[in-house]
Amino acid sequence: MMVFNTGKLRIVALATVLLASGSYMTSALAAAPTYALVQINQQALFFNLMNKGAQDAAKASGKDLVIFNATDNPVAQNDAIENYIQQGVKGILVDAIDVNGIMPAIKEAAAAKIPVIAIDAVLPDGPQAAQVGVDNIEGGKILGRYFVDYVKKDMGGKARVGIVGALNSAIQNDRQKGFEETIKSNKQITVADVVDGQNIQDNAMTAAENLITGNPDITAIYATGEPALLGAIAAVENQGRQKDIKVFGWDLTAKAISGIDGGYVTAVLQQDPQKMGEEALKALNEITAGKTVPKRILVPATVVTKDNVGPYRTLFK
Repeated sequence: MMVFNTGKLRIVALATVLLASGSYMTSALAAAPTYALVQINQQALFFNLMNKGAQDAAKASGKDLVIFNATDNPVAQNDAIENYIQQGVKGILVDAIDVNGIMPAIKEAAAAKIPVIAIDAVLPDGPQAAQVGVDNIEGGKILGRYFVDYVKKDMGGKARVGIVGALNSAIQNDRQKGFEETIKSNKQITVADVVDGQNIQDNAMTAAENLITGNPDITAIYATGEPALLGAIAAVENQGRQKDIKVFGWDLTAKAISGIDGGYVTAVLQQDPQKMGEEALKALNEITAGKTVPKRILVPATVVTKDNVGPYRTLFK
């Protein structure tokens, strides 16, 4: 077992890495896993599906994968990457919380000849080998265009929308930016307020309830991620506003599908996080085999409504 002399924080971080690896804990003590996935949290289904895609692809290719749960702590992500470098892993996958703050650790990995692939969160230009995921600004624009069209056809041409975001997430800030830029095309769509759910479901619910209470005239909510969407749905239900507030957002869950069936969740942009994890792991396999991969690997997203929700039901039972 490695002993760190750089302070208590790093010792704790290493212990967390080993605990987070689950069934890999014993083998991690004996030898470094082939790859490491540094994850944001394991509360959201989105991240668990990403983990599954990476795990399945690792197993299929005979590689060991350890997963680190940062529990929404960007410092823990940096420490985990540094610990994995010292363990001598062959590759690292990361869904970054702080896309700028993670870069020194990414550069340290690159200097150690360890390829890093970013998933979901888009990193600034740097030595990372590839970026896997959707274009989050474009995704926000896709939902924005759907919203503008829906307002025209089904809301009398005007709407007052509240936004439940996660201001600590660069990904979700991009989704907010794309949406807000797009809805400006209709001057009768106004933004009541933007509240911060902090990418935590309970916080998002409280923020959304405050949004509704403080802006009783809102007719729509846009949620930038799974915790924000679940929080917005719960707030609409708790306030009894299912009949007059339409919810739009990112990432399906069983609860979101129930809201679609109930008529108050109108459209959800569904990514394919399992495919993201799979493609990222496969890209690491290519790189470690001496091959090259595209710098940008895009995974498509789909706007899910009552008209096409059927095929997704079995995924979220």
